[in-house]
Amino acid sequence: MAIYLLKTEPTVYSYDDLVRDKETVWDGVANPQAVLYLRGMKKGDIGIIYHTGGERRAMGTAKVTAVDVTDPKVPLVTIRITPPAFPSPKNLDEVKANPLFAGSQLVRQGRLSVVPITEEQLAWFAGK
Repeated sequence: MAIYLLKTEPTVYSYDDLVRDKETVWDGVANPQAVLYLRGMKKGDIGIIYHTGGERRAMGTAKVTAVDVTDPKVPLVTIRITPPAFPSPKNLDEVKANPLFAGSQLVRQGRLSVVPITEEQLAWFAGK
């Protein structure tokens, strides 16, 4: 199982939208590195839904339910909400202050919309 942080602008599609919809196709990814991460996803992988813009905080998780890589440009990754939301969403300042993220692409490549995350980082986001 792999874990990825999936960035979204909450005014476009928020964690609450995913809660309402229960499942969605994760799209709108253009960066070639982020597309490679999407292409590498497998059913059962975990996604941390992260709000960008003025919020910049991790909201909760979703599970990858399907990956269709037939489109050579952008794979279609379907995710399903896995409640509950994080009890205390961590913001970007907290992430940057945590040595656990010192080498993370989340900090080093801040504009990347899909970023691999470790199990330890997921546990920290989830408050465990």
